[in-house]
Amino acid sequence: MKIGIIGAGNIGHTAARLFVQAGHDVTLSNSRGPESLRGVVTELGEKAQAGTVEEAAAFGDVVLLAVPWSKPEALPTPETVTGKIVIDAMNHYRPGFGLYDLGDSTASEETAKRLPGARLVKAFNTIWYKHLAEQGDVSKPEDQRRAIFVAGDDVDAKKIVSDLIREIGFAPVDTGSLRDGGRRQQPDTPIYNKSVTGAEARKALASV
Repeated sequence: MKIGIIGAGNIGHTAARLFVQAGHDVTLSNSRGPESLRGVVTELGEKAQAGTVEEAAAFGDVVLLAVPWSKPEALPTPETVTGKIVIDAMNHYRPGFGLYDLGDSTASEETAKRLPGARLVKAFNTIWYKHLAEQGDVSKPEDQRRAIFVAGDDVDAKKIVSDLIREIGFAPVDTGSLRDGGRRQQPDTPIYNKSVTGAEARKALASV
């Protein structure tokens, strides 16, 4: 699979490494331009390349958003990702400290408004990048792996993202729709940044 990554910080860089190790082709991008990523893509190897934000979005069958939610200008243009699976790994933190008050909405619903036509899946937003780098283990049964939560309204898109999560050694756990599931995954919720197994996560969600 071809994966475009928007944002080469802690989550973006770590996810790129894991996807490359799983055999996927990756185009990594950031706000500073491809030249700034030369060292990163050299480290990642021949299955990785650098591009602009628009090039990474155009390249990917799947596009991962790993930039600050507070900077919508860092996102690709909506036309570039129309019809594509877009993984929203962002949280609605304010610059510096605290969360934006979204009222009755959720962070991913607002992202969906910014990118109408994208097949949005909320994932990779509840895990610390060091845990993402270190806790995946493909040798374990799925119920014993660290959980990564997914939410979305497109069943097929969630399945594809869930399969990617399995390939890098984690257990995908579905929290529901983009609205309800996305709300369960937001900062300050019981599952946010919690290291739980797939079995523990499913049990916890069943009791909510």
